[in-house]
Amino acid sequence: MSDSVALDPVDLQILRLLQNDARTTYRELAAEVGVAASTCLDRVARLRRSGVILGDQLRLDPAKLGRGLQALLLVQVRPHRRELIGPFVDRIRSLPESRALFHLTGPDDYLVQVAVADAADLQRLVLDEFTSRREVARVDTRLIFQQWECGPLLPPAAN
Repeated sequence: MSDSVALDPVDLQILRLLQNDARTTYRELAAEVGVAASTCLDRVARLRRSGVILGDQLRLDPAKLGRGLQALLLVQVRPHRRELIGPFVDRIRSLPESRALFHLTGPDDYLVQVAVADAADLQRLVLDEFTSRREVARVDTRLIFQQWECGPLLPPAAN
């Protein structure tokens, strides 16, 4: 079953504009897409309710907050059972160092992106929060030298 939502050209144009600047006002959006501000407000509300728009989050620079070292942790959980997975995921998501968590196929069960102060902080995190857990069989660490943002989910409209 597909989770996709039917979107018309006006919805798509609203999403294109908001993905590039989520602070765009409803008045500006309405003028850009050619509908009334109230119509634009209703459409954005519908897009939020349907789960197309997931939120408006402020992005912070980890380095400027004292977390200049980022790493990817490949985690193997054994046994890989539901009753262990829930608490593990909840704990990892609650850690302030955790930036993203992915459940994977293959030999590793999870990929966790973390942001820490330095190598000693990374070692503390791995030892205290990962390998100390009974269900964690292995953690493989990769440092991130550089990260780039990729293009928007919706490409620009064809002219």
